[in-house]
Amino acid sequence: MSQRHEAARPTRPRLEPLPQEQWDPRTVELLSVAPHDPGGGIPNIFTTLVRHPDLYERFLPFGGQLLGGGRLPGDVRESLILRTAWNTGSRYEWGRHLPLARAEGVTDADIDRIGEGPEAPGWTDLQRHLIRAADELHRDATMSDTTWDGLAEHFGEAELIEIAMLVGQYHMVAFFLNATGVELEPGFDGTGFTEGQVEP
Repeated sequence: MSQRHEAARPTRPRLEPLPQEQWDPRTVELLSVAPHDPGGGIPNIFTTLVRHPDLYERFLPFGGQLLGGGRLPGDVRESLILRTAWNTGSRYEWGRHLPLARAEGVTDADIDRIGEGPEAPGWTDLQRHLIRAADELHRDATMSDTTWDGLAEHFGEAELIEIAMLVGQYHMVAFFLNATGVELEPGFDGTGFTEGQVEP
């Protein structure tokens, strides 16, 4: 495995979340439909992205469809997202999705294996194909016949499309998070995530 070529990550946010005193009526309306944390706070990803309100308005329904309205089982979805966060070095994405993954039944042992990659011992055949799919899409922008055929034994056409779109969506999100330096909120951590992972 080769070391990933990695640009220096920002040490502080390049774009701060938009302060509440700068919210105009449209911003208030847009953020009212954003997922809120248990304490009522709005995650930094949304209060930063809303600086581009037109893009935010169209991004949220698509992201919400994949996250809450998709056809993939929750553990499959979150495993793909965590591997994508690992591959892109997105600590924010990793930290925000750890509790979601655990809530969907992804075990701590599986979370540890996500960082080790598809060849780690302990994966089921399906899990290995999923992690490999995330890696191949990350590296090659496609899936091998072996990976596709392995997934096709478990999923129909719509789910196969969704796997590719989900990984692509969370690459885009990671690019935004990493480039702008969005900071992970207190109460979320990067357990199991290390900077500068090796490329799959």
